[in-house]
Amino acid sequence: MLIGFDVGGTKIEAAALAEDGETLARERVATPRRDYAGGVRAIADLVAGLESRLGPAQGVGLGVPGSLSPTTGLMRNANSTWLNGKPLKRDLEAALGREVRLENDANCLAVSEAVDGAGAGARVAFAVILGTGCGGGVAIDGRAVGGRNAIAGEFGHNPLPWAAGAAEQPGPPCWCGRRGCIETFLSGPGFARLHNPGGAPLTAEEIVTAARDGDGAAKASLEIYADRLARSLASVANLLDPDVFVLGGGMSNVGELYDGLSERIAAYVFSDAFSTPVRPAAHGDSSGVRGAAWLWRR
Repeated sequence: MLIGFDVGGTKIEAAALAEDGETLARERVATPRRDYAGGVRAIADLVAGLESRLGPAQGVGLGVPGSLSPTTGLMRNANSTWLNGKPLKRDLEAALGREVRLENDANCLAVSEAVDGAGAGARVAFAVILGTGCGGGVAIDGRAVGGRNAIAGEFGHNPLPWAAGAAEQPGPPCWCGRRGCIETFLSGPGFARLHNPGGAPLTAEEIVTAARDGDGAAKASLEIYADRLARSLASVANLLDPDVFVLGGGMSNVGELYDGLSERIAAYVFSDAFSTPVRPAAHGDSSGVRGAAWLWRR
């Protein structure tokens, strides 16, 4: 048995997987927001509960926002900012009394989908999380690629490419301290801000529903979002040229985004042809925990 965790800003999810990928159990608790010690305890308690029911795990893996600094071993670049500057891996290993493996959550999504999901059989998979934030991850031959500085795939904190006028330059402020990051445009809150510049209380989900009901303004907002997504993915294609793009997170469930998306991307790609598929994550919300468990896959 392997245990994987998806540590998010609002929930911590754990799953116990058999080596053939069968889900043996799943548990979810609310994230103790801004309570780092409480989060460590919650993870340790979930491991203890699963092992009491299913027996000892052969490995525990975690998908987390941000990454561990190769220099300090401390968390950084997490939009769940209370994790930043903390020795999360070290503290979890102390709490559990064993080694844990920890990767960026988008890398875990990429691993999950490359092993037995929407990217199965692809040598190079690029995964994107379109949720509260916007992250990217790379898997090659089913293994996460973190890079020398543990930032591989972090396209969400590049500027939006081919920016279109004053509406996109310099762009909204990002929690990272810069302006105009792709995350500020492609995250769920970024989509809501696009449609509600005056702060009207419509969520991303409500805007999509309005578009499906024929609301012209909502449909226009969805069109702009799709173009921004295409430009962002094209910049990745020009740099990495992956075999497949896999989308996860709440916005990945908007089926209308996939209509004509490859053609939109092709308009910005430095090639005479573009055939890379863009697919929703086959395992949906379970992909993060599955990929974290697969960090121990032989």
